[in-house]
Amino acid sequence: MDLKSQILHLLKTSDEFVSGQELCDKFQVSRTAIWKNMNLLKEEGYDIQAVRNKGYLLKETGDVLNEKEIEEFLHTKYMAQEIHYFKETDSTNIRAKVLAQQGAGDGTLVVAEKQTEGRGRRGRVWESPEGEAIYMSLILKPQIHPSDASTLTLVMALSLARAFTEIYGFPPEENEVQIKWPNDLVVHKKKVTGILTEMSADMDSVHYLVIGVGINVNNSQMPKEVSEHGTSLFMETGKRERRCKLIARVMECFEEDYETFLKSSDISLLKDAYESYLVNKGAMVKVLDPKGGYIAKAKGIDAKGQLIVERNGEEIPVYAGEVSVRGIYGYV
Repeated sequence: MDLKSQILHLLKTSDEFVSGQELCDKFQVSRTAIWKNMNLLKEEGYDIQAVRNKGYLLKETGDVLNEKEIEEFLHTKYMAQEIHYFKETDSTNIRAKVLAQQGAGDGTLVVAEKQTEGRGRRGRVWESPEGEAIYMSLILKPQIHPSDASTLTLVMALSLARAFTEIYGFPPEENEVQIKWPNDLVVHKKKVTGILTEMSADMDSVHYLVIGVGINVNNSQMPKEVSEHGTSLFMETGKRERRCKLIARVMECFEEDYETFLKSSDISLLKDAYESYLVNKGAMVKVLDPKGGYIAKAKGIDAKGQLIVERNGEEIPVYAGEVSVRGIYGYV
């Protein structure tokens, strides 16, 4: 543990001021070293009070986001046991792909406070301001056929829905948290999360998958261009949550759901759970197919994660990579 981490741990475990001299004596360093590390902690967002002749006091941790804070909440066997944190990066998916190519293991997590090149589906820009949202990417190396890999995007959506419901105390029976097929998380019918999955594979095997997740957590407003359909968890609940706590719970839920997925290499064992959050199920939807759009009734999903819709008495599987689905009167 480096000096900064040791100082932080001591401050977290003390209810009283800790004098500078006490810190110098304990860690066998100069007052200048203590002062420099205190400033580094303040820059990371820790609210440290310094009082002459009394010392230092950590007033509250606040919504600080880094690997150490995530680890304090995390209880997994292997998911996110290796975390790479960036104060700023181009894109967590880009960083994750580089790490995967360099040999990073299954379950490695990349997290950033700010992205400069965040992307959504079809190359759309994902707004990435600092201090409010979660930008993270998870590296997976499942032994599955590449044709089964896209289903993991739906698995992540289910894990997010479970984590949101628990952390924010949403009554499950009231359907305040829902999934808009295939992987948009919506709260009160407005989008709070984007998921982008990228894969490196050959004909028969997956080299690695990167699942990128962007979550609007504590944002107090949305950019004008997305405000009609976009929102944040804070805007919908009035509750500010620590992002590291939410990340940890998502990883715990995903580890459980991922292991269930691997038993069958499809979503069959998670189908009922996923459909319990599915906002489209039983509803009339617009299928936006490049070959020609149409209106149909969404029945649910199949084992491969395709949306099954009924049109003129015929059940048709809709593949997420080819078409988009909207509600009759709007986004959902």
